[in-house]
Amino acid sequence: MDVSTPANAPWLVVGLGNPGPEYAMNRHNVGFMVADLLAERIGGRFKRAGKAQAQVVEGRIGPPGPANRRVILAKPMSYMNLSGGPVNALRDFYKVPVANVLAVHDELDIDFGALRLKLGGGDNGHNGLKSITKAMGSDYHRVRFGIGRPPGRMQVADFVLKDFSSAERKELDYFVDRAADAVECLVIEGLERAQGTYNS
Repeated sequence: MDVSTPANAPWLVVGLGNPGPEYAMNRHNVGFMVADLLAERIGGRFKRAGKAQAQVVEGRIGPPGPANRRVILAKPMSYMNLSGGPVNALRDFYKVPVANVLAVHDELDIDFGALRLKLGGGDNGHNGLKSITKAMGSDYHRVRFGIGRPPGRMQVADFVLKDFSSAERKELDYFVDRAADAVECLVIEGLERAQGTYNS
C-alpha cells in the first residue's frame, strides 16, 4: 500500500462491463460478474448511486479486527468507454485514494481464466481502463481476467462483445470465484501477497 494512504481508507472496487441484459454474459462483462459475486459474499444488493452513473454496494470484507476493510463495490452504468466519469465521481464522493481504486476487467493478452494483478501501467487498448486513466491517472490497482485472443480473423471488438463459449461457461464460475478471492486478498493482505497467490 502507498505510504501516504491511510490504513483505514475505504477501497473502491470497480467491475467493468456494459449495462443491459444483452451484454450480461459477454466476455467484456466479466468485471460485472466478479462484482456481483463480491456483493453476494458481503450480503449486499446493488443500488443506483446518487448522481454518479453507477450502481454501488457498501460493506466490509475481511476478518473482524485491523484487517477488516470498508469497500464500495461499483458497476458503472455508462458504457465501457465512458467508465472514467462514474468511477472518478464515486472516488471523489467516498474520498477514496487513487491507490485504493481497483478495477476488475477482461484482458485479451492472457489465457482464459488466468489472472494478473498489478498496480498502475498502461491500458493495453482496453477502453474502460483508457477512460478511467484519463479521468484520474493510472496509479490504481487492476485485477486482469484473461479471456484469450479472438480465433482466426475475428475482430477484437466482436470477440469481447460475444458471450463466453459453452466450453468456457463450464469453467467460468470457478474462475469468477477465484477472481473474487484475488480481489479480497489484495484489499486485505496487499498486492504482493495477492500476486504471489493468484498471478498465473
